[in-house]
Amino acid sequence: QVRLVESGGGSVQAGGSLRLSCAASGDAYSTYCIGWFRQASGKEREGVAAITSMGFGGITTQYADSAKGRVSFSQDNAKNTLYLEMSSLKPEDTAMYYCAAARRWSICLSDSWLRQDDWNYWGQGTQVTVSS
Repeated sequence: QVRLVESGGGSVQAGGSLRLSCAASGDAYSTYCIGWFRQASGKEREGVAAITSMGFGGITTQYADSAKGRVSFSQDNAKNTLYLEMSSLKPEDTAMYYCAAARRWSICLSDSWLRQDDWNYWGQGTQVTVSS
């Protein structure tokens, strides 16, 4: 069982930045695919980004087209915490953001990460609100 706890959401103006945190139990970051998803009011949940260190090429990251160039990952291994650094935020980024973990880490190596049925564990979410 993996427990995920998100934090770091808040209200910012367009063009601003936020750093979301995902604290995980156990060794999820070293053996799972970890992803961030978001769900805006009235819309379906969608992928933002994903990361794994399990592939032969080392760390692999995936980004949704809407996130490319504006988000990146960082982590604090001592705290078992993964961060999603978001910049140049837009009002359309307003949503509840969720951290997720997938046992089948290989989904992180392709667009398969966007298939939400493959994700086994979810956090409770953290709200991001971007005003214009």
